[in-house]
Amino acid sequence: MKTIFDYIEHIKGKPHHIRKQIAFGTATALSVFIALVWLVGSVATGAFAIRETSFVANTAQQNTVATTSASGDQGLAGAAAAVQDANAPAHIEIVDTNVSAPTKKQSDQTILPF
Repeated sequence: MKTIFDYIEHIKGKPHHIRKQIAFGTATALSVFIALVWLVGSVATGAFAIRETSFVANTAQQNTVATTSASGDQGLAGAAAAVQDANAPAHIEIVDTNVSAPTKKQSDQTILPF
């Protein structure tokens, strides 16, 4: 039986176009092998599993949104009103908050020395 080194020496004796075909075929076969190992590993670990991400499935689990921090401050404006009554019909309520007017700042000129 030939070793890999004997096979490489045998290939070196062939014409250039044959060596290119063998090199391309070997690279293709190795790439397909790596892709198959990756695919089988991904399927086996469940990376391609279909996960339930619909809105109905998430709301059916009765997940609640935390609206206050540890200090008691309201983290999400108006979100607390949405979780008070679970039997109420779904609606969106817009709550105006105190918004201070941005202070007008004079723009400073940029001087570029040459």
